[in-house]
Amino acid sequence: MASTHQWCAANDEDFDTWWRNPETEVHHFIGKDITYFHTLFWPAMLKTAGFNLPTKVHIHGFLTVDGRKMSKSEGTFIQASTYLQHLDPAWLRYYYATKLGSRLDDLDLNLDEFVTKVNTDLVGKLVNLASRTAKFVSGRDLADVYPDDGGLFAAAAEAGGRIAEAYEACDFNSAMREVMALADAANKFVEDAAPWVLKKDPDRDAELVDVCSIALNLFRQLVVYLAPVLPRLVEQTDQLLGDPITHWDQSQAPLIGTPVGEFQHMMQRVDPKQVQAMIDDSREAPPMGDAEPEETPEQATGDTSDDNDTAPESVSEDSSTEETGDTEAAAPAAACEAHEQEPLTTDNCTFDDFMKVDMRVARVAQASHVEGADKLLQLVLDLGGDVRKTVFAGIKGVYQPEDLVDRLVVCCANLAPGRCGSGPVKAWCWPQDRAGRTSSYSPPTRALSPANGSTDSSFGSVPHGDCRA
Repeated sequence: MASTHQWCAANDEDFDTWWRNPETEVHHFIGKDITYFHTLFWPAMLKTAGFNLPTKVHIHGFLTVDGRKMSKSEGTFIQASTYLQHLDPAWLRYYYATKLGSRLDDLDLNLDEFVTKVNTDLVGKLVNLASRTAKFVSGRDLADVYPDDGGLFAAAAEAGGRIAEAYEACDFNSAMREVMALADAANKFVEDAAPWVLKKDPDRDAELVDVCSIALNLFRQLVVYLAPVLPRLVEQTDQLLGDPITHWDQSQAPLIGTPVGEFQHMMQRVDPKQVQAMIDDSREAPPMGDAEPEETPEQATGDTSDDNDTAPESVSEDSSTEETGDTEAAAPAAACEAHEQEPLTTDNCTFDDFMKVDMRVARVAQASHVEGADKLLQLVLDLGGDVRKTVFAGIKGVYQPEDLVDRLVVCCANLAPGRCGSGPVKAWCWPQDRAGRTSSYSPPTRALSPANGSTDSSFGSVPHGDCRA
């Protein structure tokens, strides 16, 4: 709608005559992943606002490159701007047209096939018709009477109906096949007539003009059929033959007596090196700040609240460190150091195993020393709903029991019951990292309502330790 509005403003047209006119057809082209919105909510919004409803919604499948999902690391996540720096947009439009049908199928951009199709169909078949013949009659007129071509033009004119129907049905690949079949027939005619041989014999000049008139008319006829896909080629054909292509019916009658202009290069072949250069540019890392943001814990949990006003407390590794403003940086640095020293486990769990873990924020209801233990404290965790679990945490070296009461900790609430040397094991908690350093582990107070056992997205900053209960 915004594009229509912009076009209307630039061409002194009334927007409402397009979007509020019952005679106007509105076709929506969308991806299959947004079908729900564009077939339910968007039409309702249009109707409420008094605009035309879609005449038809055309749904496309997903785009893959060389049979795989687009990938930045492989250089197949190709931006339009990057493509345009290396390749002609007409090539991609034609390739897509040869692939798109009326069915909901995914489309694969096979880069080798892309090169072959463009070089064979557009350059070798289509443009070749004009380049092989126009130069022989440049500056002269086409034949005053259309010569006998053995029914080629008439057959192509009849095919125009089928091609138009294919376009209307969004069966673009069928339309392209019809056009290229006609191009094959036209090229066979030129090959058999051999105008380059006729050019050498002055006595056969009239025959040369007839052959070139037929070839250029067949070429123009095909360009009319490809006008929705190759608008630039339409403009180039207009300049060559001096008769602007403006409507479909121009494919039904040949040009006669029209002056032929000087042939200008219309389309180059695709060099595979150009394609590789595009891939290489797409593979380059984006500038700092332009990379795709990773999913934050807030996005993962649906919590987008700002926790800056109630940041979690931090405890420095060095208990003698004064509060100089470096305390908050010390804990993440220690966590990173511990991460570098601790190798990743090779004993992987399955996704189903991971989904069984019930992570909760718990309030420390009670904390006490463990008789005979140098490192352990006994904690009673309140998980809400009168659920309490006793755990043992190896944090005695940095916390006194009274400092922990009413603090919040992260725990695994559904650990299978067991025993350790100090008593029964019913849960795990994580107030310490593997290197024995105590980290910032207490989420904001408002992150937990013990009655409902809710959790907070701040857990993303809590390093996993091996504090066992």
